[in-house]
Amino acid sequence: MRFNFSRLKVIDGRFIEAVPLANCVLLLLVFFLLTWNYSAQTQAGIRINLPKAVTSETVGTRGTIITITREKVLYLGSDAVSAQELVSKIDALPKKDSILIKADKGASLDRVVEVWDICRKAGIQQVNIATTQTR
Repeated sequence: MRFNFSRLKVIDGRFIEAVPLANCVLLLLVFFLLTWNYSAQTQAGIRINLPKAVTSETVGTRGTIITITREKVLYLGSDAVSAQELVSKIDALPKKDSILIKADKGASLDRVVEVWDICRKAGIQQVNIATTQTR
C-alpha cells in the first residue's frame, strides 16, 4: 500500500498540496519571530533596565518620554540631548500634559532629580517615572 503524503484530500474530492502549505506556514512563523524580536526592544534601540517596584501603576504614554541611560545620556524621544537642550525643548513643547522618565536602574539619582526639576520648572504638572512591575 502506497501513501501520497504530499496531497491532502478535501471532502468534495479536490486536493490541497501540503508541502507548499507547510512552507508558507513556516515562512510566516519565521517572519513573525524576527519582527517580534525587533519590536520587543525599547524605543529607538535605547536599551535600559528599568527598576522594579511592587506598587507601580499603569500610566498611559501619551506624553513625552525622556530616557536616561546608565551612562547619564539624556534622550528626548529618540534624540540625544544635553541638559541645556532639554530645558529649551521642554519649554517649546506645545502640549505640557505629562512626561514619562525612563531611567536605567544604574543611572544616578542625581541625574533623575535634575531631569525632574527641569520638567517641574517648565510647568509640567504630571511627571512619572517608569518601572517594571513585580508581583
